[in-house]
Order: sequence, then C-alpha cells, then structure tokens
Amino acid sequence: MLNNIFLSFIPLFVAVDAIGVLPIFVSLTEGLEKSERTKVIFQSMVTASGLAIGFILLGKLIFRLLGITLGDFMIAGGAILFCLAITDILNQVKKRRIPGKDLGAVPIGTPLIVGPAVLTTSLVIVSQYGLVPTIISVIANILFAGIVFSLSSLLIRFLGEAGSKALSKITSLLLAAIAVMLIRKGLEQFLG
Repeated sequence: MLNNIFLSFIPLFVAVDAIGVLPIFVSLTEGLEKSERTKVIFQSMVTASGLAIGFILLGKLIFRLLGITLGDFMIAGGAILFCLAITDILNQVKKRRIPGKDLGAVPIGTPLIVGPAVLTTSLVIVSQYGLVPTIISVIANILFAGIVFSLSSLLIRFLGEAGSKALSKITSLLLAAIAVMLIRKGLEQFLG
C-alpha cells in the first residue's frame, strides 16, 4: 500500500504543481491581510479536497450521465483559465473581479489547485493504484500546496511591489498558455 501511495503521489504532485501555482496565488492575494490570506488558503484547501475526492468517487458516473467526455472537460477548464488570465493581463487595477470571500474556492481551490489535470490524473491512477492510495495522495498534495501558499509572504517581501507586478503579468501569460494547451489537448481527444 505504501508503494501505491508513493506511485500515485508523483503524478498528482506534477498535476497539482503547487510551486508553479505559487506566483499566481501571490498575484491573486496581493494586498490581503495575513489573516485574510490564511482564510483564503484554508478555503482553497477545503474546496480542492472536496472537489477532488468527490470527483474521484463520482467523476466517471457524472460524465456518463451528462454525456461529457474528458475532452469536453479539458476544453471547459482551459476556457475558464484563459478568461482569468486575460482579465489579469488587461486589468491595470489590482483590486479586481474576485471578492475576498470567494477567492479561495474559485479560482485558487479550483481550477488552480484541483483543475482538469488533477481530476484527469486522479481518474487514471485510481484504476492503477486503488482508491485509498489515490485519495491519500490527493490530500497530501493539497496539504503541500497549502504549506507552500502559507510561505508566500516571504516571496512577496523578496520581490517587492514592482517585482510582484511583473511576476503577476508573466504568470498570467503562462496561465493563458496553459489554458490554450488544455483546450488543444481537449480538441485532440475529438480529432484523434
């Protein structure tokens, strides 16, 4: 069982990509008080965990009932991420679109921590390594993301305001590219 947990942890670690999501988290939580940021982190972890576990248990059934394919799911997730990225790139004012009370759930909890990549990976590894190892691996990766986000203030202090704004624009561009990749992979499912 320990071996299966380790083997399922690795692909989910790559899919969650807490280090890669960190600059986006910093950008989205810029200007929040420490207590507000802690609430956002907690909300994002609860949202991500609930979504991932629910999807692991019910995902295939829901897809079948609704007639949704994996390609459909990837295109929808990519479209949402693309809209968020474009809003960040074009928006000059930092106090923007997402109220603080919802920030942890959307977009941080989902689709950034647990998005199409994590959900897709989870469905694949459940059949390879089992339900319990997959759930343990998902929770461990989400906890790791929470720890990384908790240390984000060190990064903010290191970068300063100008560096943070520059990083925000760069990561928004990378997020747009990731969104396009998800859409492309979704389309490949239809064409391939």
